[in-house]
Amino acid sequence: MAVSLVGTGVAAKVALVTGAGRGVGQQIALTLAEHGARVVIVNDSDADRANQVADQVRMLGADTLAIQADVGDPEAVAEMFAHTAQRFGPLGVLVNNAGIRTSPTNTGGIRPFLQQETTEWESLLRVNFLGVVNCTRGALEQMAPAGYGRIVTIVSDAGRVGATHGMEVYSGAKAGAAGFTRAVARLGGRFGITANCVSLGATRTPATAEELADEEVGVKVLAQYIVRRFGEPTDAAAAVLFLCSESAGWITGQTLAVNGGFSLAL
Repeated sequence: MAVSLVGTGVAAKVALVTGAGRGVGQQIALTLAEHGARVVIVNDSDADRANQVADQVRMLGADTLAIQADVGDPEAVAEMFAHTAQRFGPLGVLVNNAGIRTSPTNTGGIRPFLQQETTEWESLLRVNFLGVVNCTRGALEQMAPAGYGRIVTIVSDAGRVGATHGMEVYSGAKAGAAGFTRAVARLGGRFGITANCVSLGATRTPATAEELADEEVGVKVLAQYIVRRFGEPTDAAAAVLFLCSESAGWITGQTLAVNGGFSLAL
């Protein structure tokens, strides 16, 4: 059976994907457009990237809008949601994909936790946790009156198992985003809103390409995976599509691990 965004009313077919300018977010935006979204709003911190993906969405037949906005800025997020609602009506799907693995000010790569500055932690929490909070609030304000919504938050297996080697705060931020999403599931159920997470393992994207291309690193990383390959953006996008569809209408408050068997849990 083909999965599509068949939802209740036009709101179900208006989707916003944060951090959609490249990688996993880009593929999610294109997949939603391919499978029935009437509108796919492309958010990214980089305007050029957002516009390029919006052009690709149009080629797939969906309406779109590229919006440059920092998800960690509550005012920018509020303006983004107000603008999209005025143009397209209430949002039916939100995918919280925007995230960073290291602070933008840290140009030397990921440093050990005890060598990190508190400003680095603030950046990670601002985008990976507060960005999810800001955008989810904006979505709920539109979804609750409409009586329908799908919220999917992209987290990481680092937040499930607790990654070290400089990834401690990132792990905490992603775990916090997952916990927040579960709370939103309890809040939103009475309004016909589901909220779930997709937890990713090592996925090949522009942000990870150089690291994963290193043969020594690749062998070491893949040894931890039952399925001996890296994830692809299409793997994540397929899971998101399912959770946004009517087929997943009775699934909420859950975390779907798309991780090649990196971590196993009941």
